[in-house]
Amino acid sequence: MARMGHNAVVPHVLDLASRSFWQLTGRRVDLDGSEQWLDAPVSSSARVGTEWIGAEAARHGGVLGADDPDAGLLPSMSVLDGPGFAADRLNPLIRDFYEHTSTWRMDVWSGWTPVFWPAGEMVSRLWGRRVEQLALPMRPLDVAHGMDSRVTPVRNHDGVQIASAWTRTLRESGRTVFSGAYSARTLPGAESPSVHVAFPLESGNLQVFLRPSVTADGGLLLESPRGSFGENGAYVVVRGAGAHAARVPLHETFRVYVDPHGVLRTDHELRVWGAAALRLHYRLDRAS
Repeated sequence: MARMGHNAVVPHVLDLASRSFWQLTGRRVDLDGSEQWLDAPVSSSARVGTEWIGAEAARHGGVLGADDPDAGLLPSMSVLDGPGFAADRLNPLIRDFYEHTSTWRMDVWSGWTPVFWPAGEMVSRLWGRRVEQLALPMRPLDVAHGMDSRVTPVRNHDGVQIASAWTRTLRESGRTVFSGAYSARTLPGAESPSVHVAFPLESGNLQVFLRPSVTADGGLLLESPRGSFGENGAYVVVRGAGAHAARVPLHETFRVYVDPHGVLRTDHELRVWGAAALRLHYRLDRAS
């Protein structure tokens, strides 16, 4: 019994330590005021699961959308329209994926840069697998059988879709890898919306703001580049005695395109500062 108690205490200490670190290094933010752009769902427990989805709908006075086999991450790609982006220039297959994500299946390949593999393995073992969130695949065989996904629209009291909850699980084991809220959100002073992704964690979240653009061949480019606080990029938010937020040196690039054989694909690169840490490649096919 004593040993079981010790094992239960260690994760608790790790979680408290990580939240304390971000509270010390981050800045105080007003999520109901000037930093409302960082207001996003959180988990009420260490294991994220899917309970946060219903809680997020209730927080906005609404309900979850019924299971929709046609649901998309965004109600329409046109919600991103603005200077520098026009959804009608996208390849129709790319629009179809984002607007009807539930009708697509994913096969995934992953590759870590050797120097970052030990850190990725540590994060995966100590946090990702335990909390069932941000459980990045460490080995190609981890995702050899592909991923399944479920998209659940989150609506407010007026029935307006404010986000879509996208839960991705490993097809072979059923283990949850990612669970996040996807929406369009405009940053302070920005002329057009960004793709906003929030991954709930206990008493906080990791958020990424991605700048969209259309490539010459109708592909979609999503980027979270370097920048200042309040610009596109990645942020950790911790709630407790007040809220604190810190911009973190994680940068992502998604290149979504249709290959010469008519297959929809995505190349995803995760960088730490300027160095490539992880590359993922997705093949996307309509589900039968």
